[in-house]
Amino acid sequence: MEKKVDLMSLQNGSDVRGIAVAGVTGEDVNLTADAVNRIAAGFAAFLAAKTGKAGSALKIAVGHDSRVSAATMKHGVLSGLAAQGVQPFDCGLASTPAMFMSIVFAETAMDGAVMITASHLPFNRNGLKFFTADGGLEKDEITEVLRRASDLSAGVADTSSVPQLAILDLYAAHLRRLISGALGLDEAAEPLAGMHVVVDAGNGAGGFFATAVLAPLGADIAGSQFLDPDGTFPNHVPNPENKEAMASVSRAVREAQGDLGLIFDTDVDRMSAVLSDGREINRNALIAMMAAILAPLYPGSTIVTDSVTSDELTVFLETHLGLKHHRYMRGYKNVINECRRLNGQGIVSPLAIETSGHGALRENYYLDDGAYLAVKLLVAATQAKRAGSSLDEIIAALKEPAESAEYRLRITTREGVQAYGQEVLRIFAARATAAGITLAEPSYEGVRLVFPKGWALLRMSLHDPNMPLNVESKERGGCALIRRQLRPLLTGLAGLDTEVLQE
Repeated sequence: MEKKVDLMSLQNGSDVRGIAVAGVTGEDVNLTADAVNRIAAGFAAFLAAKTGKAGSALKIAVGHDSRVSAATMKHGVLSGLAAQGVQPFDCGLASTPAMFMSIVFAETAMDGAVMITASHLPFNRNGLKFFTADGGLEKDEITEVLRRASDLSAGVADTSSVPQLAILDLYAAHLRRLISGALGLDEAAEPLAGMHVVVDAGNGAGGFFATAVLAPLGADIAGSQFLDPDGTFPNHVPNPENKEAMASVSRAVREAQGDLGLIFDTDVDRMSAVLSDGREINRNALIAMMAAILAPLYPGSTIVTDSVTSDELTVFLETHLGLKHHRYMRGYKNVINECRRLNGQGIVSPLAIETSGHGALRENYYLDDGAYLAVKLLVAATQAKRAGSSLDEIIAALKEPAESAEYRLRITTREGVQAYGQEVLRIFAARATAAGITLAEPSYEGVRLVFPKGWALLRMSLHDPNMPLNVESKERGGCALIRRQLRPLLTGLAGLDTEVLQE
């Protein structure tokens, strides 16, 4: 008999995450069929209350990435929705942004959408993302969905006649129109003819970008890799932040002699790029390039980023592009909501973007969409090639730190983790001030210290019982020097494991 799961324990910020496949030692399945069914029903109840519609009047699209548990999870979601009287639509393999666009597109006009994904996490994990016309659900809304679900029993419904919806086809057509329009040519004129683009989908859902977006527009996609969906992820972790993944796509671009490389995460809400010489355009470089593309359209505007961006990026944005850099907090929902807030106050902010590759544009519904970022880069690369230049020229002035490092300090106390972390930050700041080390102001997350040739940021993890410590230096060997200055600031704190800071 299936174990009853505490649904509230499955919340992971603004998503639902859990273990969906057995077989990994010490990781018991908690995203059970019962749990998935009830959570879907909880979303139906939430959406009915939010829209003021009866359940029977609601249309909800359901899609998934390439994970091995996708089919089982999808059945649970469809059944849970149908049992509440909702009309679900089966979108099959899809990207997370495409699922939101099922609400936006006039020909589909869904009331809500569910995406079954756990991004780049291991094969045995899965999760749920929910969308309404306002975008992805916030953390407090996920709490409400789970609270409603906790009061419901799993419903049984016949899903054999659930209609299919080819949302990925519609979404690919949408992206083709965007590219063609930006380049001033009809699709039939093959506006990407002469461009050689290498796509790495990491065996996730992003293979369509090569086969259904680029190729029909005339691009050469030879050398593209891992386009077939495979939830065991046999080639590399589908994560644009992963060093091995970036090295793999960089190598593929060089070997194929491509003009540009694009790499997506599993559900295509994140991306990074590679230039023709194999240079990786991720983290600070991706932010710089997107900002440089947008700067002529939004002069003097504000770019919202997460907290771990480099000082060199700030110099590039503010000195070379004439923009304002608003270094905010980690968490893609945090930067997106801050971007929304600024625009609501009349402060023009066209872009919210994390070093993780999550990027959302105001012009695109504040949707973090890796494929949309790829379109912007691709159009810029095509225009540059036509003009006899190259994409790397627009970020030629960006300096990179000589070194960067991240240490995760484990919180060993079992109770009051958040409160303990805040106390550590208070002590850390006080000790730094006493030692004559400058505190960066403003700092919206954690404590950022300024050193003559670098910086350090200590903050709470968004979801885990640890405290990430990021360090960057303008000189080789500088991270080790900064680390030595940090150790006395964190010694003697019972409940904080600082072993990773030792030599």
